[in-house]
Amino acid sequence: MERQIVLAAPQARTILDARRRGERTISVSLDLGLTTTKLVLTAEGMVLPDGEMLRFDALEEIAAAKPNAKVLPCYAIAGGEARPIRIFSEQTSRVYALALPAQAAAGDRAIAPTMLVSGIAMHRIAGTDPRRDTLAKVRAIAPILGEVLDTATGLGYTAIEAARTAAHVTTIELDPAVLEIARANPWSRALFEHPRITQLIGDSAELVEQLADESFDRIVHDPPVFSLGGQLYSEALYRHFYRVLRRGGRLFHYVGDPHSASGRGITRGVVRRLQAAGFSRVVARPEAFGVAAHKE
Repeated sequence: MERQIVLAAPQARTILDARRRGERTISVSLDLGLTTTKLVLTAEGMVLPDGEMLRFDALEEIAAAKPNAKVLPCYAIAGGEARPIRIFSEQTSRVYALALPAQAAAGDRAIAPTMLVSGIAMHRIAGTDPRRDTLAKVRAIAPILGEVLDTATGLGYTAIEAARTAAHVTTIELDPAVLEIARANPWSRALFEHPRITQLIGDSAELVEQLADESFDRIVHDPPVFSLGGQLYSEALYRHFYRVLRRGGRLFHYVGDPHSASGRGITRGVVRRLQAAGFSRVVARPEAFGVAAHKE
């Protein structure tokens, strides 16, 4: 998979600060904090590894951010040009974008980006970050082993984390446009390179019906918010989850903030419908904003 250059405000500000100090070279991340590369600064801009020049005016645009912004746009760099990583989907009429949580601008720790769906972050970023959010979901049904079903690929963080210990991960994504955002995200590379991850495209509610009985040991169900994917909270779908899960298997269902009025109501409904579908030991996992359930 081609290594794309991706920058956001923290990296652009680091480069511009070096320019103001009169430095001739700089070590900066071209992949949102995963690695660093030493590059040359000229009077016009920064010389990229392919020899192209990224001009300082483009870096000024990347560095600019609205006051008190919760997320910072990510930009793909190609041909010396910077463009926001953003796609409008004809299939869903939604706008998807890659964005870096604003806390990434403070401190030295690299923070994974999130995806915005019509402006809504698909990971928790208040008091946590996308990677920690993913770890909380996966740990809610640890140990992760055997065959794993991940019902909403998104940026692929859940599938990537599960594949560290699972025998195999099957991950389902509704919209191909989402995977285009993932392809542009340096933190998602393993989604396309890991030999134990299989991607399916389609509606989880429909594809799960086609899966074989008792074929999975773990299910991570991480649907979008109820207002965007209400069909993914149905008892009919939960009955199929129960059918495809092996005895002794576990399911984690992301619900949302359990302390909010809407989150409490949705959680109660999810618990009730999971129990009606046959699951036992259905318990809230507030640290992961979801519910865990077992198939005895």
